[in-house]
Amino acid sequence: MVRPLVRTNITPNQVTTVRLFSGVAAAVALAIGTQWWTQVGCIVFVASVVLDRADGELARMSGKTSDKGHQYDLWADACSNVLVFIGLGVGLRDSVLAPWSIPLGVVAGVSVAAVFWLVLRIEADRGQRAAELPGLAGFDPDDAILLVPLFIWLGWSVPLLVAAAVGASVFSVFFYWLFLSRRKRNRVSKVQRQ
Repeated sequence: MVRPLVRTNITPNQVTTVRLFSGVAAAVALAIGTQWWTQVGCIVFVASVVLDRADGELARMSGKTSDKGHQYDLWADACSNVLVFIGLGVGLRDSVLAPWSIPLGVVAGVSVAAVFWLVLRIEADRGQRAAELPGLAGFDPDDAILLVPLFIWLGWSVPLLVAAAVGASVFSVFFYWLFLSRRKRNRVSKVQRQ
């Protein structure tokens, strides 16, 4: 899909910008909360996730990779994913979760933001992609975000939001532990080398 863009004036950062705007649009559509807008939000979010993969592929294929582009991609991912969970919480304000849907959406979003912040810190300490978790059978852990629209389409928005609030919180604590353990290992290695 990206190959035709390689010889055009379209840059990876432009694709990232479209990804960011589509992620925000998906969050807004989910926040409206009607069935039609929720479906639109899911479709736009899937497109946003595809664009997230496309920007990196375009950068590699066109030889336009850069640290700033990678940072911009991470920030766009963080904003999109955080806002989608908050949007989902707002959209479920009249569900059985009321009055807890918005706080649950915020908890899920803040937890996702904490993970992205920790990724940035790990990469600042250890270099680009140092915080990546290994994939399984061709699936990257980031691909799990595609479960959001799938669960919504299956009618599982309420359990999804609860699972996201709990799961993202637990994962952010795990990632914080990973950050601290890697930082400690770095300090021990530096002391041993001296």
